[in-house]
Amino acid sequence: MSTLKGLVSVLLLIANTLFWGTPLIALTAVKLVTPTRRARLHVLGGLHWLALAWIRTNNVWIRLWLRPRIHHELPEGLSPAQWWLVIANHRSWTDIIVMLYVLTGRLPMPKFFLKRELILVPIVGLAWWALEFPFMRRYSRERLARNPRLAERDRQATQRMCDHAREMPMTIYNFVEGTRFTAAKRQAQSSPFEHLLRPKAGGVAQVIGLLGERLDGILDATLHYRRQQPDFWDFLCGREGQIALVVRRLDRPNWMLEGRYDDAQYKERFYSWLNTLWQEKDAALSSYSWP
Repeated sequence: MSTLKGLVSVLLLIANTLFWGTPLIALTAVKLVTPTRRARLHVLGGLHWLALAWIRTNNVWIRLWLRPRIHHELPEGLSPAQWWLVIANHRSWTDIIVMLYVLTGRLPMPKFFLKRELILVPIVGLAWWALEFPFMRRYSRERLARNPRLAERDRQATQRMCDHAREMPMTIYNFVEGTRFTAAKRQAQSSPFEHLLRPKAGGVAQVIGLLGERLDGILDATLHYRRQQPDFWDFLCGREGQIALVVRRLDRPNWMLEGRYDDAQYKERFYSWLNTLWQEKDAALSSYSWP
């Protein structure tokens, strides 16, 4: 029975994507021939409206059909008229669905750092490109050591997004581990954390540096799953179990706006800040008490 529920969920997701994807593709074609950035901003606003309509429609069928057990704790003062950076742990594709389910309407248009390969996903990949999501190449440390200039491609993608982010309110989501957590990946990394992989500071530091005072706040999002190995298919089948999203607002130290990530001392300070945050998150994952 749960498998049938999962198949219906997939059909609902596909139908919703096709319904909103058709006008989105048409508007993307308009954006391609729009001559000025100011005019393209109006088109981009329409694309944002369609993307948010897709998310809200997903949230409706998820709420009525799957009835997920999602508990959330949120700080006061969230606004869709401001600029936010969300730093989150990453366990499953379900993470994205949960955050959009809880935070849509409370925060502005979401933008995620995406792996370059995801641009090939039918319809959705084109939508992400049209919506100006940053696509990252995620080179290995060994390859970057051989050719450090490769990292410049990801920095340029982040800079383009942040330049555009200044033009309208936006929420930038960053899974700073770079990939989904598994016990095997944790062991391969020799991660010092029980529930997390090692965080990567570069993207976060660049977003904070580029947006500067425009950024209204940094949010630390911690996703808790009752099951040890969360799975998106299980979520679509309605058998994921309890999920919790705990969000807290972080103070942004003044020093973050007073340096550059290519400065060795600033880089070390930023890594120290992020590692401290990750230690707190790891402790929160260990000690979380389910309501």
